[in-house]
Amino acid sequence: MNVTVGANDLKVLELTLAILSILVLHGPNLNLLGQREPGIYGSLTLEEINHLLAAEAFKLEVKVTALQSNHEGVLLDAIHGALGQYQGIVINAGAYTHTSLALRDAIAAVNLPVVEVHLSNIYRREDFRHHSYIAPVVIGQISGFGVQSYLLGLQALVHHLKKDEV
Repeated sequence: MNVTVGANDLKVLELTLAILSILVLHGPNLNLLGQREPGIYGSLTLEEINHLLAAEAFKLEVKVTALQSNHEGVLLDAIHGALGQYQGIVINAGAYTHTSLALRDAIAAVNLPVVEVHLSNIYRREDFRHHSYIAPVVIGQISGFGVQSYLLGLQALVHHLKKDEV
């Protein structure tokens, strides 16, 4: 079978290939944002945060897919499934940050750049929240800026990925 590709087709192909895809993972209890302890987590819902992430992704010219789960295995499967589909991950692992060696190992195994984000400053909270099992295997961590933590995390990841393209 012979396929003829014109110059215009190559430009379209190059543009299609150049679009970065980012997976945003929200861990347990984040589905309750907007009603759960708004003094700590803010008043925005997860849907509103995802809309802000989509708007930021549009500005950054990347594609974002968001997933929330209260189940560790679903998050693990999403991390494993990111291989070959996404170029990086932004994750707010919620309480799993402080408990899950499985998430830590999955992030290390896929070898994708990952940014850890938290709405609250985990270091100004209870002592058990000061330790992150995933921090040693991510490229960076942003916490304490509310919804801006997500946006800053996405910006940082995209910057990291685009500097690798040059």
